[in-house]
Amino acid sequence: MQVSFYGHVRQYHNLKAEIDAAVLQVLESGQYVMGPALSRFEGELATYAGTKHAIGVGNGTDAIWLVLMSLGIGPGDEVITMPNTFFATAEAIWVAGAKAVFVDCDPKTKNIDPALIEAAITPRTKAIIPVHLYGQCAEMDKIAAIAKKHNLFVIEDNAQAIDAAGASFRIGELSDAVCTSFIIQKNLGTFGDGGAVMTNRDDILAGVKRLRNHGSTKRSVHSFGFNSRLDDLHAAILSVKLQHITAWSDRRREIAAMYTKALAGTNLELPYEMPGYRHVYHLYVIETEAAQRDAMLDFLVERGVDAKQHYPIAIHQQEGYPWGKEAEIVGSVANAEANAARCISLPMFPELTQDEIDYTIEQVLAWCKQNG
Repeated sequence: MQVSFYGHVRQYHNLKAEIDAAVLQVLESGQYVMGPALSRFEGELATYAGTKHAIGVGNGTDAIWLVLMSLGIGPGDEVITMPNTFFATAEAIWVAGAKAVFVDCDPKTKNIDPALIEAAITPRTKAIIPVHLYGQCAEMDKIAAIAKKHNLFVIEDNAQAIDAAGASFRIGELSDAVCTSFIIQKNLGTFGDGGAVMTNRDDILAGVKRLRNHGSTKRSVHSFGFNSRLDDLHAAILSVKLQHITAWSDRRREIAAMYTKALAGTNLELPYEMPGYRHVYHLYVIETEAAQRDAMLDFLVERGVDAKQHYPIAIHQQEGYPWGKEAEIVGSVANAEANAARCISLPMFPELTQDEIDYTIEQVLAWCKQNG
């Protein structure tokens, strides 16, 4: 049996009539950029997120650095985040001209460890960017309290956790802005790339809207800005998909529960869900011994299970690091490094069949039996 890592085509087939109709409506309208489909989706997304505003942009990376620039964060400033995530989080800090400061992750959740943040704060610190890794919220209540104490901005990197929630908070409730990605791999993804900013702040709305469109808020009138717009075709597709996101998240949670129950007796480290939190399992990441990780991955792939690695090279371990004064590590990041060295992502998408789930479990257990 072959078990794919992604279910994009299956998802399209399930929604083909709705998506085709939405795309055709945009094509017939003749309005493809900054048109009514984008405005409609922005309104729907803000309503869904419970925020005052949503602004579509070109991708999730742009979303972060456009918010940073809207807040006046740039050269000479520092932004705290973690290194065991996709490169774009730190990249956005550098694009804005600021310095990325890395602290370690919590060994269980793999999200940024709030207990380590204060030690990294200096007079130059302007913001914290927690990443909701793999589909589970960071501890935003603790992070927000630290930010309030030190007068810092909080920008949530929510590229992986749309529809997730904390035990006592919603994403976006305790921050200045939420940034997300709509690249096809995400839980809510278009057939291409895209991103958005969600915020309750009018100044961030104004700043991002201006910066995403060549510094313009009025035709032919420009200031400093960029070209980072979510096209109407993508917005229309996302409007269709947004209606299904909660059901898809529920299915991801069902699949994760099956994986966890079946693999609970192995020597693998399985995902940890914080009590009361809603983990939406963008990725179902297991960890094995670093010396065995690549061999286990090869074993699964050879047997038809298209497992992958997210993210096997921590940001500070990427070739060329460190880059002068643009980055700094505070304290040990041993947990982040271990996460990078030991991680394997099992297939996880709502359209997985029961046979595919059972087969994936069977192959993981076969590896564990041979290498237990």
